[in-house]
Amino acid sequence: MATSKESIAFVTNRDGNSEIYLMDVDGKNLENLTNNDSLDFSPAWSLSNSQLYFYSKRDGNAEIYSLDIENKKANRLTNHQATDVLPVPSPNGELIIFLSDRDSLSRNIYIMNKDGSNVKSLTKNQSYEESPDWSPDGQKIIFTRQLRDSTDNSHAANGEIHIMNSDGSNVQRLTNKPGYDSGAKFSPDGNQIAFYGLNDNQWDLYIMNSDGSNLFNLTNDSIECYSPDWSSDGKWLVYTAGTKGVYNIWKMNIESKERIQLTHTTGRNEGPVWKK
Repeated sequence: MATSKESIAFVTNRDGNSEIYLMDVDGKNLENLTNNDSLDFSPAWSLSNSQLYFYSKRDGNAEIYSLDIENKKANRLTNHQATDVLPVPSPNGELIIFLSDRDSLSRNIYIMNKDGSNVKSLTKNQSYEESPDWSPDGQKIIFTRQLRDSTDNSHAANGEIHIMNSDGSNVQRLTNKPGYDSGAKFSPDGNQIAFYGLNDNQWDLYIMNSDGSNLFNLTNDSIECYSPDWSSDGKWLVYTAGTKGVYNIWKMNIESKERIQLTHTTGRNEGPVWKK
């Protein structure tokens, strides 16, 4: 499959375990990229689109890998007894942010060079964090941080979207709504952020301005909707939707609200990322 055309990578268990697949933006020409007996998760495209980053348990525990799309060769980038997951390369392709529970009391955000060298922590706290993403200019990082509700003394369970400088400084909270919020992604122009959040015990997709203003529920659906990613022109979101263990990949036009189902299996298809 040519790497110059736009396509979508996603995770699917249609082969019995979690693999990363590639398909055209219309759902055609599916291809298994990882083809490994172990679990492969969380694809993220590099700037050149010739490399796909992901994490896998193929070497015994969760580690970060890069995958050359042409020859399907995987290269292990981390080597630590901790859990290393959710890699996202910077817009210029030189750095990778990821999550790890190394050296901390919870899961925090780390950064490293694209070859896996010079690993440094950007956050270090007792609150669980997830789903980091870069701003298009590489100056900011958005992520979810679990916060403790003032009425809950047992655990920190309220996930809210935060933003910080790319060096970990100036952390600011962007969302302040009931329910868990996660999976935030910047629009291609950096002006908006899409994410998923709970709405009356239902996962929906939301969009807001990059400063947290003008928040609105995009899907307001009767089935779970999560893990959005933007098309290159910023007009569509590709995402996961389903219920009761059956989840498929959909795309939705932000203006017209047109929805198109791209996969049609009875298992799980999730975590789509649009190759720009």
